Amino acid sequence: MEKVNELIRKAVSRRTFLAGAGTAAATLLAGCSSTSSGGGGGTTPPPGITDNDILNFALNLEYLEAEFYLYAATGKGLSSADAGTGAGTTTVPGSIAAVPWGTSGFAQYANEIAQDEVNHVRFIQKAITSNGGTPVARPNIDLTFFAPLAVAAGITTTPTFNPFLSPQAFLIGAFVFEDVGVTAYHGAAGLLTNATILGAAAGILGVEAYHAAAIRTLLVGTAAQANDQTYVKIANQVSALRGTLGGGNETTLTTGSIVAADTTNAIAFSRTTDQVLHIVYGAAGGAGLTKGGFFPNGLNGKITATAS
Repeated sequence: MEKVNELIRKAVSRRTFLAGAGTAAATLLAGCSSTSSGGGGGTTPPPGITDNDILNFALNLEYLEAEFYLYAATGKGLSSADAGTGAGTTTVPGSIAAVPWGTSGFAQYANEIAQDEVNHVRFIQKAITSNGGTPVARPNIDLTFFAPLAVAAGITTTPTFNPFLSPQAFLIGAFVFEDVGVTAYHGAAGLLTNATILGAAAGILGVEAYHAAAIRTLLVGTAAQANDQTYVKIANQVSALRGTLGGGNETTLTTGSIVAADTTNAIAFSRTTDQVLHIVYGAAGGAGLTKGGFFPNGLNGKITATAS
């Protein structure tokens, strides 16, 4: 696990040097002290953690997904109204306009899923408000973090990977998120106490599972059509890295297996909030990590720090 962390640290440092941005970003994955509560898994919420806290944790992840898909589809992120009062900024690689789709099919998919993620943001915000809480605003998000993750996964030797450069690269970027979203909602189900909120979360999980299945099918289908397994291999490298960072419940992507579930009962895997944090922060192991990776200043809300 230390090797993974070191690979990411080196990639971030090299990327920062090449960009001439100084050495500040080299601390991207360094954990720092915080009094925020960590979110462990289990069948009951950790002490002091409410349904609204869990929803706000999910909202942070939906902000991340919405920003990725919106930039891929349109070249722009969330509106100020959807991002919330006091929202952070989103950093993107280079001066992107949108993915150069080439075919209308990929573009249609990107637009549809982008709208799904925007709708999830709005729905969770309303659910928190209706439950007497306050939705967190979008935190600072760094979509350039795909580059050092690609180095850590062994996809590239230098931090140059950009998911917005081609439809195939976009599929890999989407693959990074979608399986995590499914496992995160599954893991959170046992923490929610309000039946209505649980039902809504199950509905979102269903949509995220559709997204994940579509991404997996597109990766395998395009590989078979082109007789080129390059991007399937890359997806499996992503899967292996996710397993190292945040739990080993991963399913290899092959022409015969595109469903991420256990082989005995065909039930989708789940992740604790702690495991999800390790993935989005890009750090394997260690308690007290409060920022890094896709969230350079951490998540907003109470569930922000790794527990183990």
